Formats: sequence, C-alpha cells, structure tokens
Amino acid sequence: MDLQLKGKSVVVLASSKGLGKAISMEFAKEGAHVLISSRNQEELENTKAEIQDVSGNQKVEYQVCDVTKKDDIEQLVQKAIEWNGKVDVLVNNAGGPPAGTFDQFSDDDWQRAFELNLLSFTRTIREVLPSMKEQQQGRIVNIASSSIKQTLDNLILSNTFRAGIVGLAKGLSQELASDNILINTVGPGRIATDRVAALDEKRAKKLGTSVEELKKKTEQSIPMGRYGEPEEFAKAVVFLASGANTYLTGQSLVVDGGLVKAL
Repeated sequence: MDLQLKGKSVVVLASSKGLGKAISMEFAKEGAHVLISSRNQEELENTKAEIQDVSGNQKVEYQVCDVTKKDDIEQLVQKAIEWNGKVDVLVNNAGGPPAGTFDQFSDDDWQRAFELNLLSFTRTIREVLPSMKEQQQGRIVNIASSSIKQTLDNLILSNTFRAGIVGLAKGLSQELASDNILINTVGPGRIATDRVAALDEKRAKKLGTSVEELKKKTEQSIPMGRYGEPEEFAKAVVFLASGANTYLTGQSLVVDGGLVKAL
C-alpha cells in the first residue's frame, strides 16, 4: 500500500521519546519531512540523529517547544512552514498528567492538565489550519489514551481531558470535511513506554507488590498476552495521517491488544 507520505510536511509534538519518537520514526521511513519537538534540546538532537540513521531519511528537523506555551506552538508551526512551505500532517501529542484521585488535585493541578492535554491540541490545530485549508487537504491525529473508551482508575485528570480531545475531534471532523481535512484520535493501551513504566511503578508501590508481578498480572488481562511495542502503535497513527486514509474522520481508535472491553 502506498501511504503517499513521501515529501509530505509532518509536525509531531512531544516526539523526543516514547510514542512521539516512534511515530516520527515511521513517518521518516515513509519519506516524509518530519519536524520533531519537545522541551529538551539535547534529547531532540539525539533523536533527530537516531531517526536519520535508522530511517536513512535526512529530512528530519527539530524545534524546542513547550506545548503549554502559545508562543512556542506558533514558532513550531512557523518553522514547519518556513522549512517545507506548508503543513500536511499534524500529530498532537503531550505527556500525561499526574496520576491520582479527585481529592488529591487543586485548581492549579486541573488548570495545568487542561493546558497540557487539551488547550495545547486546540492551539496547534488552530495554527496549522490556514495551511491545510489553503491546500484543501490535511490530516490531524490526536494522541490520547485508552480512557477515550473506558476510564482508568487513579487517572481522573487524564480521563477528563482525553474525553475533551475526542469531543474536539468529533466536532472538527464535521467542520473540516469539506476542506478534505481528516481528524482522528488514537489512544494507546499498555504500550511499553517510559510513561507506562512509571505508572506501573507507582501502582505496584500502592498495591505493595513488585513491578514484575504487576506487569505479569496486567499481561494476563490483555488478550494478546503482552504489552504493545511503540512501533505497533505508530503504524496505526501513520496510516490515519496518510494519503491512503481518504474516508476515516472523527473516529476514536484504541491500539491495545484487545484490553479494553467497552464497545
């Protein structure tokens, strides 16, 4: 299948490591021009070099960007346009908010989670839309969580704002379809990333068990019997963001090995 991504201008947020890095790698393998971003310049430099080396694609650049800062987002998109003349694909991504229950969080905690996990997506979409509308085509993929289908214990902040991302994408899918701009949301299940490892460690400590025992028990609840690999998740994202996807929009997909039982 030709994904029609060669030479396309792609922006991936929070992409120096984890799922964002895996997604950027897959785009680079398809010949896209990939602009990666995160808050850490050293990590970005290393990730850029790794992606170029593994993919053989030298059209990889980076921009330092804190997604909670409006000016940083504006500069990120401007760099993509200066570099490639346009933005064809936006992958919205951000680190997850802290784990915890409702009574553990203050107004400031809720505000920070809103700015990180919902307002940042809104701002980046706003910035790329003029370019996409001018071309009369574009693809936007929002990275969320499996909580878009089934809430997760001890993750009240994530449950709240990931649901907001789904509402944003569904509403925009109606508004943008006539411009041939498709927008979808993808949530990871138990994918082997640093974020999941940190959550496992915190949960194991709370339950008074080892991380190894917790992981083994979790794997038993996954029909495929294992955690997913970042590249497996990335491939689903890249398809939705590609020219091969011509009719899927406003959808919410979980990549979870069958873990989520909700319809």
